[in-house]
Amino acid sequence: MTIEDVGSLFERGINFFANWLNQIGITSTTTGLQWASIQFAVIVAAFAAALVLDRTLTPRLEARAREIKGKPQLLRLIVIFLRRSRWIFFAISLWVALWIMREVTWISRSYLLGIAANLATAWVVISIITRIIRNRFMANLAAAFAWSVAALSILDLLPETITLLDSFGFELSGGVRLTPLLVIKALLTVGVLVWLALALGRYADTKFRASEDLNPSSQVLLGKLVKAVLLVTAVLAALSMVGIDLTALAVFSGAIGLGLGFGLQKVVSNLISGFILLADKSIKPGDVISVGDTYGKINELAARYASVISRDGREYLIPNEDLITSQVINWSYSSDLVRLDLDFGVSYDANPHDVRDLAKKVAAGHKRVQAVPSPVCHITEFADSSINYKLRFWIRDPGQGTVNVRGDIFLALWDALKEAGIEIPYPHRDVAFRGPVKVELSEVSRAPAKRPRSKPKQD
Repeated sequence: MTIEDVGSLFERGINFFANWLNQIGITSTTTGLQWASIQFAVIVAAFAAALVLDRTLTPRLEARAREIKGKPQLLRLIVIFLRRSRWIFFAISLWVALWIMREVTWISRSYLLGIAANLATAWVVISIITRIIRNRFMANLAAAFAWSVAALSILDLLPETITLLDSFGFELSGGVRLTPLLVIKALLTVGVLVWLALALGRYADTKFRASEDLNPSSQVLLGKLVKAVLLVTAVLAALSMVGIDLTALAVFSGAIGLGLGFGLQKVVSNLISGFILLADKSIKPGDVISVGDTYGKINELAARYASVISRDGREYLIPNEDLITSQVINWSYSSDLVRLDLDFGVSYDANPHDVRDLAKKVAAGHKRVQAVPSPVCHITEFADSSINYKLRFWIRDPGQGTVNVRGDIFLALWDALKEAGIEIPYPHRDVAFRGPVKVELSEVSRAPAKRPRSKPKQD
């Protein structure tokens, strides 16, 4: 595009805008300017009336809405309308003013008022419809784009705008002409199809997670595969719909592959590791694992990491690659039974048979200890000051913690031993002296004697 083309395009735009102003009644004549001013004043008055109605009626309607109980869908619909009450009142006021204007004067003298009413109504309808998009930013972006298109159509500027956006651009390899219109179409088509793909992916993921015939790993794996396939299909279909030859993307795809090979190795490794973990079912949501110093329950298996919530409430995001290459202790891999050991010792004066029976009884009395396998207690050592024992018992809920169970049973064992009169010994040492003990008093005699404190003199 040359400078002459740009000048010609600018001149055409100026002429078109002047013709459009003449068409809607804004002319250089005194009558046209007078009626245009009247319509602008009516629009401002309608907006002021909408503000007054919004401040007066909306609080009362909100108070009535709060009285609705047990109908969340109806309440949500009412809230959507209440949050747009100002624009709804504005559109209603404009339509009432337009009807009055057309009753008292010619239709041509209310053209601007009709445009304003259509624009306000279009904004109300579009803002309500776009509420189906959960992301607030994307919803606002979609509403702004849709209203812009609707406004251009209401103002009879849409065909000329499309021609303008398609009038300049540049050629790409493969015979593709890149223009602003093509970019807008591609973004719009990709956005709509990707949104539909994500919505279908969430629906499929919900159905998979609700299925009782699939284990947790298969549920997550199928959900992620469906989402990935839908996203890729949506992007390729959108590019094909706007007229872009997919073979022209070969060079771009090669560049992406090169970037993945050098700069995104860890990202791709974690992504592939995530699919491997889901496929081999080594870990799954709900398992209790230990990785290094991290102990907790798997909350989620994401594409790049696994979310592990520890007993203290911290949430660790462990890369999937670490779960593949590092040693992982899965406390509930093939069975949710976990054995815990307690070491303790008692005095030689106690009967070992009674101590063993007492320890097993204490362990069996805890609510989290399993009856089968039953607790056992063994003598492990005849030590210097005590007979040492090892108490073993099983639990099925390691996700609820293991230290708390051990602490409870230690305390219960202490109480039981005290009640039975069994002593928990501590090391004793006997020191024997051979021959007389000599004490040197030379150092003591050298120490200066402390002088007694003198009492203060009293007057």
